[in-house]
Amino acid sequence: MARKKITVVGAGHVGAHTALWLATKELGDVVLLDIIEGVPQGKSLDLMEAAPIEKFDSYVRGTNDYADTANSDVVIITAGIPRKPGMSRSDLINTNVGILKTVVEGIVKYSPNAYLLIVTNPLDVMVYAAWKYSGLPSHKIMGLSGALDGSRMRSFIAMELGVSMSDVHAMVIGGHADEMVPLKRYATVSGIPISQLIPDDRINSIMERTKKAGGEIVALLKTGSAYCAPSAAVAEMAEAILKDKKRVMPCAAFCSGQYGVKDMFIGVPVVVGANGAEKILEIELDNDERAAFNNSVNAVKSLIDELKIGQ
Repeated sequence: MARKKITVVGAGHVGAHTALWLATKELGDVVLLDIIEGVPQGKSLDLMEAAPIEKFDSYVRGTNDYADTANSDVVIITAGIPRKPGMSRSDLINTNVGILKTVVEGIVKYSPNAYLLIVTNPLDVMVYAAWKYSGLPSHKIMGLSGALDGSRMRSFIAMELGVSMSDVHAMVIGGHADEMVPLKRYATVSGIPISQLIPDDRINSIMERTKKAGGEIVALLKTGSAYCAPSAAVAEMAEAILKDKKRVMPCAAFCSGQYGVKDMFIGVPVVVGANGAEKILEIELDNDERAAFNNSVNAVKSLIDELKIGQ
């Protein structure tokens, strides 16, 4: 059986680490694409030289040519610029949408049947733009949101209780921004609701830390943003597609009426398998959760409206 082919666009910290996770999981052969000559080639060669130590046989190659990405099964897009001092959110959107348009058109030209996983920020807007520019069915496009945000919340809960990371589950929905909605009622440790294990004030601080987790890392690093957890989370999404695992994870997926949302991508619980976003699970939200989710949806919608892409 032929190996699967996975392309990672953008050979920065997130892209290179994504390639590392994909290769060590042996999910397929990996193409690392970047516009900067030498960078994807050098990082790919470095990864190949680690293969004998970690005993993986995935082949990783770097390139500056979209033709080398032909017939990819999954394409992970990390390309884009981070927000810099003095830049408005709109500046970031317009620059990254321009980059994304070029990337998506190049990818679809050579891999018209690929599944696209978007990491570029502002996330929910970029997933929408990728859908519009690619012409692909909506179930073939997803964005990294709750898969990462939920992992962050799970790690904070595990650290708070001193328990195994494996036993903690959490659900974070809404946009991948400060308006995201951590759902404390759906957070458990081996099936035990966290409300039975952690005092309310500590739960609230964990939820607030989850919302600001990306910013916390940016503030500490000063010259960059998170890349270990984002890359691990998007690799997990790719694994669910490539192995048809039917994983239930919160991702930015296309809603066609679920949760009262129409024709836009937002973080919701999704069954992820060989057909991409196979099914959105509609869970019960109380009044506060619903209000917070609607607020998050409106924040994303206002950014999409600014773009005026094929409305």
